[in-house]
Amino acid sequence: MIDFKLTREQEELRARARAFAQEHMIPYAHYYDKTGEFPRPIIQKCWDEGLMNLGIPKEYGGPGLGSVEQCIAVEEMAAGCAGMTTSIYVNSLGAEPILIAGTDEQKKKYLRPLTEELRFISFACSEPGMGSDVAGIQTRVKKEGSHYVLNGSKFWITNAPHADTFTVFATLDPTKRHKALCAFIVDADTPGVKTGRPVEKMGHRASTTSSVVFRDAKVPEENILGGEGTGFVTAMRTFAMTRPSIAAFATGLGRAAMEYARDYVQKREAFGQKLQQFEAIQFKLAEMYMKVEASRALYLKAAWAADNTPDATIPASVAKAYATDAAMEIASEAVQIHGGYGYIDQYPLEKLFRDAKLYQIYEGTSEVQRLILGRHVLEGYEPAMQTLPKWYNKSPPAD
Repeated sequence: MIDFKLTREQEELRARARAFAQEHMIPYAHYYDKTGEFPRPIIQKCWDEGLMNLGIPKEYGGPGLGSVEQCIAVEEMAAGCAGMTTSIYVNSLGAEPILIAGTDEQKKKYLRPLTEELRFISFACSEPGMGSDVAGIQTRVKKEGSHYVLNGSKFWITNAPHADTFTVFATLDPTKRHKALCAFIVDADTPGVKTGRPVEKMGHRASTTSSVVFRDAKVPEENILGGEGTGFVTAMRTFAMTRPSIAAFATGLGRAAMEYARDYVQKREAFGQKLQQFEAIQFKLAEMYMKVEASRALYLKAAWAADNTPDATIPASVAKAYATDAAMEIASEAVQIHGGYGYIDQYPLEKLFRDAKLYQIYEGTSEVQRLILGRHVLEGYEPAMQTLPKWYNKSPPAD
């Protein structure tokens, strides 16, 4: 039987994450959004509260929680501040390739330190000339003795200037695309590794984003993840594990926008009555609520698949595509409900609107999710009707 009831431990985690968001994120979200400062004090507090690095197994010092639990926590924190949550959660993204393809020694060396003090690990995949086209990576790597040498540039890398470690994807031969991709663990203090200045962004301004440049950076051969040519599979498996959390991000933001709109219409009056009394407003709130509920159900299904099946790619793409589009729609309608107040920064809606857009872009755009799903329908989907019947215009049988 399907059971949507959370366990006691999951409910406690949700309560802790919700309390953290309300006490430590929401009061400071406007400040960090306006200044663009890196919210290290907030992230340190999150680490202290045991709300970071949730997926690291117990044998490496972590809590060993699954994708479902990570999504539950992410929804609550994203409702507090999307940017802060991105900088908090990117450790899970950066560590995932090591969880998937790393050796026991690599996991001990690079995962355990994340649980002993606040440290950052960033996922370095996107490049100036490519984002969602992972097979199109141009950063080059070649083997020289007992080292691999990296040359190239990465862009849009979350937490890059603060990272202690990077998981980096590079190619032995760009003409061979996915067949030549490799994944590596790279220490940030490696000679030849340099990060750029943080870029100014439309949203998620509480999350630092910059480039990473590799110039003859030597990486020990023991730091390759998997083996030569396995990088593409590692990247795709990583996204299948982390995209449910992006759907949870979007759900949290959408829920926050709905709740701000709900509060506003209960107080604001127009034409001699509260806004909540207008049927048009009630319909907008109903649409918001339906989208939030559907998004949560989809991310929970995708997270369950990530925890219990060999490949969660399809449910993860469904959840990410739907929830991120829904968050954008909800934020837009919430701004509309607030009218002029939704357009100024004394109210949170304009920030939520700006923040929502990124969910449709990072970790595979909404269009890429639709490509994945379209191919699945054509090539992997098993029709319920194995042989489609001909359509006849028949009269019903006689009694």
